[in-house]
Amino acid sequence: MTDEYFMQQALREAKLALEEGEVPIGAVVVVQNQIIGRGHNQVERLNDCTAHAEMIALTAAFNNLGSKYLVDATLYVSLEPCVMCAGALYWSKIGRIVYAAADDKNGYRSVTGQQSPFHPKTKVELGPYGEESLNLMRSFFVQRRK
Repeated sequence: MTDEYFMQQALREAKLALEEGEVPIGAVVVVQNQIIGRGHNQVERLNDCTAHAEMIALTAAFNNLGSKYLVDATLYVSLEPCVMCAGALYWSKIGRIVYAAADDKNGYRSVTGQQSPFHPKTKVELGPYGEESLNLMRSFFVQRRK
């Protein structure tokens, strides 16, 4: 299994969000090449501003493992995490974060600059399929503005 495969799974979740009228962001949490948590934005559906893809995927992963820490896990997410999700990821002690596209407006870097908000041992990488992720975002906002 590769980063490309797991990012495709995150994009699949983002497409589910788009179909539901949500901002199209998707995430999966992986341990030993197994997806242990999935999520896509459900803010509108749940009427909950914290129902971001990462938060839902993290909760599923915690429940799956029966643990509050994810030191051996990788999060694949279609868009750079916001500062709220970055805080949750910090506390999870997740081992690795791979995101497809930067979010210059609402991503964690827009608030923290170059200082990482993640656990010191967490590795953060820009991953594959950035253009695909941005295309989903563009199509969502084009639909909303009609």
